[in-house]
Amino acid sequence: MAKNQGSATSSQSAPSLTDKPGDGAPAVSSQAEFVVVANRLPVDLERLPDGTTRWKRSPGGLVTALEPILRSNKGAWVGWAGVADADLEPVTEDGLELYPVPLSADEIAEYYEGFSNATLWPLYHDVIVKPEYHRHWWDTYVQVNRRFAEATSKAAAHGATVWIQDYQLQLVPKMLRMLRPDLTIGFFLHIPFPPVELFMQLPWRTEIVEGLLGADLIGFHLPGGAQNFLYLARRLAGQPTSRGSVGVRSKLGAVQVGFRTVRVGAFPISIASGQLDELSRSKTVRDRAKQIRKELGNPKNIMLGVDRLDYTKGIDIRLDALYELLQEKRVDPSETVMVQLATPSRERVESYVQMRGSIEQTVSRINGEYAQVGRPVVHYIHRPIPRDELIAFFVAADVMLVTPLRDGMNLVAKEYVACRSDLGGALLLSEFTGAAAELRQAYLCNPHDLDDTKNAMEQALEQDREEGRRRMRALRRQVLAHDVDRWARSFLDALEKAGDHSTTVVAPPTNRSS
Repeated sequence: MAKNQGSATSSQSAPSLTDKPGDGAPAVSSQAEFVVVANRLPVDLERLPDGTTRWKRSPGGLVTALEPILRSNKGAWVGWAGVADADLEPVTEDGLELYPVPLSADEIAEYYEGFSNATLWPLYHDVIVKPEYHRHWWDTYVQVNRRFAEATSKAAAHGATVWIQDYQLQLVPKMLRMLRPDLTIGFFLHIPFPPVELFMQLPWRTEIVEGLLGADLIGFHLPGGAQNFLYLARRLAGQPTSRGSVGVRSKLGAVQVGFRTVRVGAFPISIASGQLDELSRSKTVRDRAKQIRKELGNPKNIMLGVDRLDYTKGIDIRLDALYELLQEKRVDPSETVMVQLATPSRERVESYVQMRGSIEQTVSRINGEYAQVGRPVVHYIHRPIPRDELIAFFVAADVMLVTPLRDGMNLVAKEYVACRSDLGGALLLSEFTGAAAELRQAYLCNPHDLDDTKNAMEQALEQDREEGRRRMRALRRQVLAHDVDRWARSFLDALEKAGDHSTTVVAPPTNRSS
């Protein structure tokens, strides 16, 4: 695999990144022994105002988790390049072999914004917003999943290990199994898997379950998700239907599909906690954290929310809780400020537009009633925040507010803990996050119960120093020991045992304890 290639640049609107003079990025040389398949590549193709293009690195946690494994093996990544109608050849970029999957503007609207994010996302997040069921969205979802399976089939060497990621690609395991029975196939779901009663609403429920059963190992964040899937596999795929379902027998942790055994398990994802811990200790970050407190007026308490602007995240709930605490004089507006960092998300979807308007209205109401000149109670920032700046906010914050109505894991909670080597700060955490199963020393709340959320917020604000240090020490012990390397290695070890093939995926060397 070529190392340290510069960003590819081309003047074409839909560039072909084969090994041509001036491209700066060679085509891939051969098939890969280990393949990651995700909706997005680890880099995005960016079109510049002058018509040229370049690859821009994605900051996502999935990239951080899997890049070392790709580099330790002869690895490749299959995914969409992030722009419509870009038909790209496979390419090596910064030492990673990339297989771009083209999507048209209509496919992005129907497969991604439609079926993935207006059907599956709300259904899997407990129907906080009503899912939409459209047959033409489903047809496009099938079509795009087939294209991903075909691209993966071309990328993978004989007997290779393939790891498919997340809800956008739930049909790929079966499609790929039919194309390449020699492969060892794993699938991991990064969002919650819903209760059986909710999943049964989906018109294409059997096809989704059978699609996932094409894998050798199916991973979820929590045991509850795995149990829900095992029940559905027996109920849906185990009964002959007009669509030709195969017979399934299930037991705890495994499903027998014909002559194949599919393993099902829980693998709670984590973060690069050691790296974050190190970054948060730097003088630059510490100085910036002090500056943030000064810019906010050196209040006694800083509460922080860091979220993608999504209706599952409970941003409105924490704002409503603060408003009532102020009304009841349980929080002093001269001593406490809230900073809400809200990354823009799905801004063309109407429910997200309405949610943003409602949140901004609540922020205005709180500041209108309780702010002083030059001293707002809520500082609301609706734009992406650079990574180093975000770490400085974690170090500066006295209380971290993580209040989703439903979340598969929520890595922000773990990031905050990893950044608190001083043992300061308090974590307020929704019971309905996957992280709550691990971070039991947080101040847990039921975000559907506003009084419970208010009480937990007040407890976190008023905790004494020694109690806070005891809680944070225990939280950090969990987060630093169970990092993203451990997550990836545990899944891949289980996948190797589940597969019938001989390829071994080599974990990257690590100095951290497992």
